[in-house]
Amino acid sequence: MASYPSEALLEILEAGKPVAFPTDTLPALAIKPQYAQRLWQLKQRPAHKPLILMAAEMDQLIAVLMIPPPPGWQALVDKGWPGALTLVLPAAGPVQEALNPGGSSLGLRIPACPMALQFLRRSGPLATTSVNRSGQPACTSPEEIANKFPNLALLAPLPWPPGSGKASTVVGWHQGENGSCWQILRQGNSLINIAEIGGSEQS
Repeated sequence: MASYPSEALLEILEAGKPVAFPTDTLPALAIKPQYAQRLWQLKQRPAHKPLILMAAEMDQLIAVLMIPPPPGWQALVDKGWPGALTLVLPAAGPVQEALNPGGSSLGLRIPACPMALQFLRRSGPLATTSVNRSGQPACTSPEEIANKFPNLALLAPLPWPPGSGKASTVVGWHQGENGSCWQILRQGNSLINIAEIGGSEQS
């Protein structure tokens, strides 16, 4: 298994290549946002499935949206970050287009894994997804990753701190004809009560 210290992984990222590191849920397959297309190619992933922007700092994530966040977003962040919550917010601009081509939103997450946060503080926000070929189960350990993606650089040291093995909960801002509201798009490892958040807008 090829594992590298963070300094070496940062150089690999700058060269436009993907890397993998642990999170509190599933290991992340990551790349600089401007090279995001390479993750779809590596995973053989359908083009309509967007990637997630992961970072260590909330301000870094909100800054790339180019659109003010909708009502209630701060309450969700307070409950779910850092942690197993992916927040899908209205977005525009180059990062949104790179991670969700043709879409109008961007998934954001701050993981609750000290090893991941330490690395993300140095790398800046990264385009991320689970480590697997599209349609196959996500890898949950460095050993699995090395077996299925032998050329992928892994963050050292090994072994990684164990994650939950379950994907994050995805909560998105839904803009409909009769108003807008928060919706749980995928129930994962973070329990979020939408009713407590508020922020709905009726038209």
